[in-house]
Amino acid sequence: MGANMARRLKDRQFHITAVYDTNRATATSFAAEVGCAAAQDLSEVTAESDVILTVVTDDNAMRQIFGGTGDNLLVNARGKLFVNCATISPQVHVDVEKLAEKAGAQTLEACMASSIPQAREGKLYLMCGGKEEAFHKANPILKELGSVVRFIGKAGEAAKVKALVNMVMNINTAGLAEGLALGAALGLDLTMLREVFSQTGANSRVLETDGEDMQNREHSCFFSAAHAAKDSSIALDLARQLGLELPLARATKEQYERMIAEGLGELDKSGIAELTFKDRHKPRLGGGDRV
Repeated sequence: MGANMARRLKDRQFHITAVYDTNRATATSFAAEVGCAAAQDLSEVTAESDVILTVVTDDNAMRQIFGGTGDNLLVNARGKLFVNCATISPQVHVDVEKLAEKAGAQTLEACMASSIPQAREGKLYLMCGGKEEAFHKANPILKELGSVVRFIGKAGEAAKVKALVNMVMNINTAGLAEGLALGAALGLDLTMLREVFSQTGANSRVLETDGEDMQNREHSCFFSAAHAAKDSSIALDLARQLGLELPLARATKEQYERMIAEGLGELDKSGIAELTFKDRHKPRLGGGDRV
């Protein structure tokens, strides 16, 4: 996601000054592509840039890049703006904003409800949270990255919305996988079934993005099962704090955790269909190979 966002901004005449990745080879290769420095330290990215965009894996990674001992992004960060795009817990965004303010910097969460192709095309759906001043400052960049840019509210609020978006998306994905699996077991034509789904109350955005891939057993990763499990956990933690039980979200998370346990965590989330068809004696999906 981060690489395609940088490519998009370079196309739109923004100057990419430095990139950083924990995989040094990845950073070096991409820096050569976009013509910038491959920073060896996080603080070097901050020193070279006015606005720093971050896309990291989880809460721990976010805390490390902003609060790690020694090198971190907030070293000499006064006057800098950090736009943080990862799907992480709302409280972490709140904590990072406080750390940045102590360093004289600003942060904005810009949660993305889109995937890798949309990042390259500047068609992300961006939900933003933080101070309005930071949002307005970041807007010239955000409008080049997103087809929709929404300001949700204070720090943490956009992350709450994103958690719910991904929770519902994951539930829909699991439901679609089971529907197609049952259809195949019944001997139905899955292309016909997907078309009927699309014209009835079974329609969903997930059907459009993942249905054909499920049928064809094509699970090239745009949003991994491991990330789906992590994101469902964020929503479930929010519910737990309020004393709410979310049985569908919990069951879906357990399915994604099962994928991880079976070595399928780096498949796309659409690969959840593989769990239903694990038994090699089950019917084929749309003429594909047996699992």
